[in-house]
Amino acid sequence: MGIGATTRDVAAGEIPTIGVGMLGYAFMGKAHTNAFKKIAYMTWPPPLVPRLVSIAGRNEEAVRNAAERYGYEHWTTDWHDLVADPAIGLFDNGGPNSLHAEPTIAAAEAGKHVICEKPLGRTADESYEIWQRVAATGVKHLCGFNYRFVPANRLAREMIEAGELGEIRHFRGRYLQDWGDDQTLDTWRFHSDEAGSGALGDLGAHVVDLARYLVGEFEAVSALVKTFLPGREVDDAIEAAVSFAGGAVGTVEATRLALGRRNALQWEINGSKASLAFDMERLNELQVFRADGDRARGFKTVLVSEADHPWWEFWWPPGHIIGWGETFVHEIHHLLRAIAEDGDVAPYGATFEDGYRAAEVCDAIVRSSESGAREQIAYRMT
Repeated sequence: MGIGATTRDVAAGEIPTIGVGMLGYAFMGKAHTNAFKKIAYMTWPPPLVPRLVSIAGRNEEAVRNAAERYGYEHWTTDWHDLVADPAIGLFDNGGPNSLHAEPTIAAAEAGKHVICEKPLGRTADESYEIWQRVAATGVKHLCGFNYRFVPANRLAREMIEAGELGEIRHFRGRYLQDWGDDQTLDTWRFHSDEAGSGALGDLGAHVVDLARYLVGEFEAVSALVKTFLPGREVDDAIEAAVSFAGGAVGTVEATRLALGRRNALQWEINGSKASLAFDMERLNELQVFRADGDRARGFKTVLVSEADHPWWEFWWPPGHIIGWGETFVHEIHHLLRAIAEDGDVAPYGATFEDGYRAAEVCDAIVRSSESGAREQIAYRMT
């Protein structure tokens, strides 16, 4: 597999390689492949040089075309071929949610490091099994919460860790899209057996993970889950009031029916010393308000593109912004470094334990909506 320790001083031909096997050729397969290709030259020298060995998908014509377009050496309609291929050292699962568990576990048990897109599983039970079985193998594992790798979000985490916000009091997070209102669409994301949930697992899970990443563990939720469109098998929208173990309170909202909101992931955090706010449709910006100097002038816009900002060593001079696709470059580079240096994916990358914990919160949101009661969050341990 050509996996070895990295060094920043080697010649190009001496950088170790890692073979990549990709499950899924559509949205996430395209986004992850783009990142693997950019890592090979934009993050020079990379921890490991990705080699695109093989890609798998259910439609023979589509996966063959994807292999040619993306540059994979081989293609297959059977994901078992990826697991069995000794040239593959990293298995990347960008398939439907129903294909997250079995292939990911099989790849890890075959000794391959694994990436799995979120949600990790369709339920907390399924997510827990994936986490436990993969962790037992000792391979590196990352759950695809790529918004941890937006420079503004990482800068916010660093500011919070440094105590710049003081006592955290409020979190408000929402992820709004509008494509789900198109009733002519027939996608696996609308089928409960394949998706598990709708806006909750697709969008709400991102808000839950960012809340955990920035504020800390959830304590309890009180929620509503709603399906508006007749015949749809999964939820269209969720609303939740939440409390955190650290004492903060907040809200979590997700919908695929917010007309005019194309991809609006937004959050605000209020502390005793400062507040922060972020809108992914302005991905390179962080809004900052400090109680000791900004009261008369309001929030300041910080363009997160300076040389000392997170990940900016890979990109351009200050003010030359990056886009959504680069979050995957940062995310996968982080995993490759953990593999090459035998380092930790946590706490800045989402492990499968993080994927499980997000699923536990999402399940509690469903239970709260069904019961009409506040649900306490209880995490299972190893």
